[in-house]
Amino acid sequence: MENTNGKEVEPFILENNVGNVISQGDNIDETLANVNNVSLPEESEKIEDEAEEVTLKEMIDCSEWRQNHKHVFILSSAGKPVYSRYGSEDKLATIFGVMQALVSFVQDSDDSIRSIHFEQNIMVFSIKGPIILVAVSNRKDSIEFISTQLTYVYNQIVSVLTLSRVTKIFEKRHNYDLRRLLTGSERLIDHLLTFSETQPEFLLDAVSCLKMQSAQREAISNAIISTCSKIKTLVFAMLIGCNRLITLVRRKKYSLQPSDLHLIFNLVNSSESFKTAESWTPICLPNFDATGFLHGHVSYLAENCQACLLLLTVDQNIFFELSAAKKAIVEKLEKNQLFDVINEGLKKPNLTVNDIPKIYKMRHFIFKCKKSSHLLSPVLPVLYNTPAAANNLMFQYQQLYSTIHQPGSLLKLAFQQLPNETMLGWVTEKFELMVTFEPLINKRSATDGAKKLSQIIEKDEDKFFIQNIYNF
Repeated sequence: MENTNGKEVEPFILENNVGNVISQGDNIDETLANVNNVSLPEESEKIEDEAEEVTLKEMIDCSEWRQNHKHVFILSSAGKPVYSRYGSEDKLATIFGVMQALVSFVQDSDDSIRSIHFEQNIMVFSIKGPIILVAVSNRKDSIEFISTQLTYVYNQIVSVLTLSRVTKIFEKRHNYDLRRLLTGSERLIDHLLTFSETQPEFLLDAVSCLKMQSAQREAISNAIISTCSKIKTLVFAMLIGCNRLITLVRRKKYSLQPSDLHLIFNLVNSSESFKTAESWTPICLPNFDATGFLHGHVSYLAENCQACLLLLTVDQNIFFELSAAKKAIVEKLEKNQLFDVINEGLKKPNLTVNDIPKIYKMRHFIFKCKKSSHLLSPVLPVLYNTPAAANNLMFQYQQLYSTIHQPGSLLKLAFQQLPNETMLGWVTEKFELMVTFEPLINKRSATDGAKKLSQIIEKDEDKFFIQNIYNF
């Protein structure tokens, strides 16, 4: 078996030394024959009986796997199905059983399974306490990127239930069917997976901001601060729209990581009901506090506006106070003609490649400001306007990112010439930049183009990124 660099890889990647149990020469059928000796929970007797007839090859050949390049499963450590990205969890019960058996087999040797490679496929495992997450991809996705996706999916579950509740549930009943508590939340996971595969923010752990003059952004922030500063239990206030952050105001000493902001974006984008009425919803932000809920007042500024205001508090009894605050904020924005600024900004993309002074043979780029963890990327040009072309470009960015960020690597510049495009990745103390060029550009020209691009962006970074920290 070969990895993306053409080097031999072991089909099973494990944390410690159990790899000697599964040698590189073993095939998947022989391995599963050993795995089938692992006992499964009594509640999964049907899975146990059928597991011997299922090979990993058959699993990949079923229709759900053939039609979709990446499948994601969630199950409990007892083998109970929780979620399947495609298909019915109940109909795929045998597959869940095999996955649980694989994990148990390795854990019995005091080890932890990370991934399995077979043919062009990769199977990645992430074990989070009593929850097992598995992704199977039929293209050469990096283990790191898939692992990040699985962590996001796990965090989405925690966001709905809190870590404390998940822990207590499985301490009382290890074979609990978690689907009972997640009914209706599948759409959040579905949307999150699609979001993470199509938006560069997930790859670079960053957030895009709405482009505007810094004075306008400060005026919007001040409208929120002046209204909400006396609400002592309010922790965060943010205005978002079209997957872009307009402003974020926070209580001093508190901050939000991009991964938590992504969950907030996902919640808003997945819920049409927020557009029709003010909502009061609990939300756990795992990197802020995985053990408890914040309570969010969520509402759009107006029916004809795509900007959504979220006021997050630790007090579950102040809905009406926050509702009044929202109305006051809207009045201030309208009075200062900021409502129109927001509306007009959201109606158009932040940037197109044509907005950048001509850079030789450049097609697209992704730029991350390290200081703020904010990101800038233009809309995809016509060449990449089909789902297949857009997905392929994102896949190439993923591969380039993995090349630069290999564990232990000191690589700061990567240049890759591919059949359809040339990619350049550049990491400095201030920023990360990945650029797509036409396929025949040479390294010198690509490097010069990347330097020119970084200078252009840094010149206007106060428009593209939120430079100031706004506190109540």
